[in-house]
Amino acid sequence: MAAVVKVKAVATFKVTVGGLLKSLRPSNAIDNVRELIGRSLFLELVSSHLDKSGKEKPVVHSYAHKVDDDDHGVVTYEANFDVPAGFGPIGAVVVTNHLQQEMFLEDVNLTAGAGAGNSTLLSIRCKSWVQPKSGEDEGTPGKRVFFANKTYLPSQTPAGLKNYRKKGLKEKRGDGTGQREADDNPKSESRSNSVYVPRDEEFSEVKNTQFSLKTLQSVLHAAVPVAQSTILDSNQPFPSFFVIDKLFEDGVELPGVEKLNFLQSIVPRLLELLRDGPGDKVLLFDTPANVKKDKFAWLRDEEFARETLAGINPYAIELVREFPLKSKLDPAVYGPAESAITADILETQMGHVMTVPEALKQKRLFMLDYHDLFLPYVHKIRSLKNTTMYGSRTIFFLTDDGTLRLLAIELTRPSSPSQPQWRQVFTPSTDTTKSWLWRMAKAHVRAHDAGHHELITHWLRTHCAVEPYIIAANRQLSEMHPIYHLLRPHFRYTMKINALARTRLINAGGIIELAFSPQKYSMELSSVAYDKLWRFDMESLPGDLVRRGMAEEDPTARHGLKLAVEDYPFANDGLLIWDAIKSWVEAYVARFYADDVAIAGDEELQAFWNEVRTVGHGDKKDEPWWPVLDTPASLAHTLTTIIWVAAAHHAAVNFGQYDFGGYFPNRPSIARTKMPVEEPVDEAAMGKFLDNPDQAIRECFPSQVQATVVMAVLDVLSTHSSDEEYLGGEETRPWNGGDAAVQAAYAAFNARLKEIEGVIDGRNKDKSLKNRCGAGILPYQLMKPFSEAGVTGMGIPNSTSI
Repeated sequence: MAAVVKVKAVATFKVTVGGLLKSLRPSNAIDNVRELIGRSLFLELVSSHLDKSGKEKPVVHSYAHKVDDDDHGVVTYEANFDVPAGFGPIGAVVVTNHLQQEMFLEDVNLTAGAGAGNSTLLSIRCKSWVQPKSGEDEGTPGKRVFFANKTYLPSQTPAGLKNYRKKGLKEKRGDGTGQREADDNPKSESRSNSVYVPRDEEFSEVKNTQFSLKTLQSVLHAAVPVAQSTILDSNQPFPSFFVIDKLFEDGVELPGVEKLNFLQSIVPRLLELLRDGPGDKVLLFDTPANVKKDKFAWLRDEEFARETLAGINPYAIELVREFPLKSKLDPAVYGPAESAITADILETQMGHVMTVPEALKQKRLFMLDYHDLFLPYVHKIRSLKNTTMYGSRTIFFLTDDGTLRLLAIELTRPSSPSQPQWRQVFTPSTDTTKSWLWRMAKAHVRAHDAGHHELITHWLRTHCAVEPYIIAANRQLSEMHPIYHLLRPHFRYTMKINALARTRLINAGGIIELAFSPQKYSMELSSVAYDKLWRFDMESLPGDLVRRGMAEEDPTARHGLKLAVEDYPFANDGLLIWDAIKSWVEAYVARFYADDVAIAGDEELQAFWNEVRTVGHGDKKDEPWWPVLDTPASLAHTLTTIIWVAAAHHAAVNFGQYDFGGYFPNRPSIARTKMPVEEPVDEAAMGKFLDNPDQAIRECFPSQVQATVVMAVLDVLSTHSSDEEYLGGEETRPWNGGDAAVQAAYAAFNARLKEIEGVIDGRNKDKSLKNRCGAGILPYQLMKPFSEAGVTGMGIPNSTSI
């Protein structure tokens, strides 16, 4: 037997777009010398075994030298080792970066000569940044441990790797001695233009470049029409619907940078790029998909109702379970609790085909309820300039053909010290004046829905809720833990996009406060919704549908649920995706946990879930609804919920934003004027409304600045990057390639998702499904798993990545 085994390591590094990663093509004298003498990268091989005395075996080490720089984004280093014959399986590689800048390590491949037994080939997928040992921060070790692509529960960790596993987690968690920088005001933090995220949570260079270019282009789309107009007032409405249409029809000249100063508080970084911008012309706003289908769909009650089931906010509609409708707010503060929507009103609008009690019994009445959530903010928001607010209830009737009929809208202004409560019910009408009031009432509800969607369904329930899972997983689960391997693809880019949102989207004075109904109270309202509404056990798709009364548990029904509306495109397609994720996760959990004891005894898993509950959601830590991770079934359901929220929930409420909201009359982000019939009636405003109701509704819509900025942002948020990684895709096939059971389960997952695409395509051609198929109707594709890059209205990325 040979005394040593010759082993060669090939380390592959990635150069960023445009050669921006200078660490791999060093320009300073020190790094050049280190490259020449072959001491820029130090590798150590770690054995999985202990020696006979029970101690860790000495590592085998070598410096690597650069062997290839192919100008195609890849730099290769090689190192040669003499590994003792009894060294045992290599369990990890320790990489030390002696250059003066960070390096992005793609992978390390080990090949061995004869006599190495089964360890003749080892590929370690790294995909991580290695910081420099000689960096300015002396606390940065410049050393990283990368484990072989094999997962272990803590109790199964090879003896030679146990200390490395513990040390890795300790380094990630830190030692608790870090300090916050001092601030002039100890009670608050000053605004910063950046929010820290760990290096591996940053965008890739491809993503970052495309995101910046897309953002720049979209900001120009927003800025140019406004800057070229003659307006002096940023609250100016569009002068006509013709001018709105021109946003999608005519090219416009690029104005000087000085004309775009109104965007300084929103996107200051991008203004610097305009001097070398795209030339004399800018591209048009692309015509949104729903406008291509039916330019006048926004006027139709049928489309208003259909979008509650197959639009961008399908999480809001709920079953009416009691009547009359009553507020849970204090009537002494807000006015009478009972709704002004009477049985007579509803039965008249239903054409007297049944009574309200009969409709309740048959589960035929549904509602958008933005009453109790928004009513406490009405007077606060009304104290701001150029906006208004109501609490609202909107009632629908399920017809015999499976579609919803819009019956009535109630708008409420709560009582105040100077005024009593005001409320009025609006209904469809053939009377011209009542018909225009109906359109204005719908605009108010659409604005309420847009705020609810952006602040709660989207930001709170996906972006915010996922962050505790990411932080706890990285702090408590080793990189060799199987659950870490399962969850990691579903955390990609989330912390970075959230950091960007906190500096430009949801920040004080940002886009949300500029252009959405709650304005400066947006984040407060989102926080209140978290306190009152968010519970983990209701974040699964089945749990959410049952909570809203949109489904009831039925073991004899498909997916174990009976839907209240059979043709509910989001729910029907979403349950296919939910079941596919669930089957994959159950198979994965079964592979690593044989019984309840294995789960209860997994200290890393239990620490992860404890931190999610007691730290990530500390104000809800004692709620009785938190699942206990004590069985394979409870673990699988919990993990399925996390993956569903990060991937499918987010996709359902994000990637159709431009399709449905790009033409803002269909989905105004804000309603700026009161109903002209609100008491006490403003006779002048009422006169203007009667004289020109078209102008009145345009003045109610977002201003030119608000509308074009929101259109630009929705365009960015609806865009898939070219490096997108999709649910069940090949890009994120599990790393532990030698595990046949895991690979087979993932292959089945991928195959099932491809089948689901075909099922969805078939449903969109089924003329009996009137909520997704018909003249001028946009097919429901948001739950189709895969997509090309760009604004496509389909595709489920693995993570909340935009």
